[in-house]
Amino acid sequence: MTTPQSDQQFDPEQPAPEALPVTKRGVWRPRNFLILGATAAAIAVACTSVGVTMATGVPVVLHALAGASTSTSTGSSSSLGGGSSIGGGSSSGTTTVPGYRNGRGGSTGSGSTGSGNTGGGSTSTGSSTTAATAATEAQGAGVVLIDTKLAYQNAEAAGTGIILTADGEILTNNHVVEGATSISVTIATTGKTYTATVVGTDVKDDVAVLKLDGASGLTTAKLDTSGTVAAGDAVTGVGNAGGTGSLSAAAGTVTAVNQSVTTQAEGSSAGETLSGMIQIAADIQAGDSGGPLYDAQGEVIGIDTAASSGTANVTGFAIPISTAIGIAKQIDSGQENTNVSLGYPAFLGIEVGTDSSSSGLGGSSRGSTGGGSTGTSTVAGAVVAGVIDGTPAATAGLVAGDTITAVDGTSIASGTALTSTLASYNPGDTVKITYTDASGASQSVSVTLMAGPAA
Repeated sequence: MTTPQSDQQFDPEQPAPEALPVTKRGVWRPRNFLILGATAAAIAVACTSVGVTMATGVPVVLHALAGASTSTSTGSSSSLGGGSSIGGGSSSGTTTVPGYRNGRGGSTGSGSTGSGNTGGGSTSTGSSTTAATAATEAQGAGVVLIDTKLAYQNAEAAGTGIILTADGEILTNNHVVEGATSISVTIATTGKTYTATVVGTDVKDDVAVLKLDGASGLTTAKLDTSGTVAAGDAVTGVGNAGGTGSLSAAAGTVTAVNQSVTTQAEGSSAGETLSGMIQIAADIQAGDSGGPLYDAQGEVIGIDTAASSGTANVTGFAIPISTAIGIAKQIDSGQENTNVSLGYPAFLGIEVGTDSSSSGLGGSSRGSTGGGSTGTSTVAGAVVAGVIDGTPAATAGLVAGDTITAVDGTSIASGTALTSTLASYNPGDTVKITYTDASGASQSVSVTLMAGPAA
């Protein structure tokens, strides 16, 4: 593999390269997974939280820290995300689904139960992949371990990232930090840990940029944005496999470029597509998400994002580094667009029952999630199924059984409408909430929205 831009560093002022044409290929990719205690799981599956991202679909994906789930999917590839529910539910097939990012339960309890997800798409083929080994010191240079807490889901998750700037700008996958209420980042080579905040996210393209608090003098990752990646090239994926807190390295080869990984619709969330992906035969595992894909010269050509899992071979997918850097530059420009959101979403703090006219509350909307139970109110609006303590909704006196009918005079006919309306506001904005209480009386209250979990 040629590397005409050897040792290239991240420059926010440099224009992003043009995107390459995409060869489309359908692959099943389950959504992000969470480990929930029994109480949290019941809430998450029964309702949807406006202003909280509990993964991008109904979070019934539950399994242990480093083990693959027992759910299987027919002839399918998966991402680094879970596709099972506790109880070992499975559909026919032999492709085991590992964790999308590595997750850990924050409380005891069996969580929700279910029957596992059935995937669609093409079966991954190829030679057996070599098991991952411990990463070398050189492979750990410019790499970070990311641990997140998801307080509203009583859960934790782990992933990986790469250092873009000496003062602590970090590139990772959006799903690594999605739903996070706090983010801790450890420098792989020094062991020093920093608190991180979200600079911006691109949910559609699965990219996020973080900033470490008080960091300086960090070793940055060596980037190769030349785009000269071809089938047969030797590569190595490095990451926090299994969330163990140490880096592993998975050697392999590029099997295709410009691939399009299409997710299957899950719960209330529509399928989505990640285009222009690098396809590799390498032992990419849960927790590797956001980690570097190195070329033979030890330069980053992509960030590990998705993988299938089988008995002998694993097909991985990485976002080309040129694509990820282009998104990072858009985030650094401070300008939001259709895909890019800056900072944290506005947060109201209620769970909303799914209305009968919708299968969920806008799976891709900023600060919203899929829903579960059906609201029973006869009043058109978004039925409040629960209120989270310590949030603006609780302070305002909203309670389960209320039905929100308007926000700042804009009529709300469903939970979906409430989610999309609130997505247009920022933390600190004050909005007028009009609702009908359980007795049928119309009420109005002013609410100051707070910053919610990462979107």
